[in-house]
Amino acid sequence: MFSSTGSSGLYKAPLSKSLLLVPSALSLLLTLLLPHCQRFFLYDLQAVKDNFQIWRLICGRIICLDLKDTFCSSLLIYNFRIFERRYGSRKFASFLLGSWVLSALVDFILVEAVWYSFGITASRNLPSGFLAPVFALFVPFYCSIPRVQVAHILGPLSVTNKTLIYILGLQLFTSGSYIWIVAISGLISGICYNSKILQVHQVLYIPSWMAEFFSRTLEPIFSSSEPTTEARVGMGATVDIQRQQRMELLDRQLMLSQFAQARRQRQQQGGMINWNRLFPPLRQRQNINYQDGRRSEQQASPPLEVSEEQVARLMEMGFSRGDALEALRASNNDLNVATNFLLQH
Repeated sequence: MFSSTGSSGLYKAPLSKSLLLVPSALSLLLTLLLPHCQRFFLYDLQAVKDNFQIWRLICGRIICLDLKDTFCSSLLIYNFRIFERRYGSRKFASFLLGSWVLSALVDFILVEAVWYSFGITASRNLPSGFLAPVFALFVPFYCSIPRVQVAHILGPLSVTNKTLIYILGLQLFTSGSYIWIVAISGLISGICYNSKILQVHQVLYIPSWMAEFFSRTLEPIFSSSEPTTEARVGMGATVDIQRQQRMELLDRQLMLSQFAQARRQRQQQGGMINWNRLFPPLRQRQNINYQDGRRSEQQASPPLEVSEEQVARLMEMGFSRGDALEALRASNNDLNVATNFLLQH
């Protein structure tokens, strides 16, 4: 349900698996067995500022003390594992590290801005946990994951493969009084890192020697086996080929979504396609006005012969013969262009 693309499970996502298991286990341990130790994991910026307790920036921004936040953030991390598969564990870890550090700085700025603007002290009430990098991951999720329509509700409103993720993020956003500060700082840090503003990606990153060390020590512990109950996608010989094959799969999913939407629109419009909106010259070729105003109509050229095989292929997709013929003639027998015309309009 929460997977936008790729196979289920945590195959090729050891870092995501560790972020799911370790902080969640510690959160449960602190809540159920060691509640007296929770004070060491409070995210208290006032103590950092007044007493210079830098360790609170680390302990208070890793483990959630609210089980509801733990559950929501775990579901989001599970979904965002697709970025680790797409870009690799090192680049994914660099993004998390960069957004984690940047969001800590933005937290200080936002807390001070709230204090000077509204007189509200929020420095002692910020939620604990690995929340800012989770919100930061919404930036590449919005920018790089295509929307695939799943269903229509209430007329123009549509449900896509990303709707449930945004709803879950909104639930996390509204789970506390001051979590919006952490959410905004996470989004700002995600935008800065994803857009390469001030070249922060060249400063805050995981060095190759560290990535190699963790790949040899921790990756065998958190690695998962390849799922065997799914059809394999993207089995190219290289990583680039696999990424290309996965993008082709996304393109096919988008085409199927557009095809379903086009069929519904044609049914609502009585089975006719608005060719004037699609490609105005199709209906105006015989009514070209000359500048001298003397000739108002041009002799129609003989209709272009189309391939019956291409017509049959379009009709197999659900289009009528008349629409298929007109699209092929308009596109000069280019099947791909004709298909795009019919799907998009």
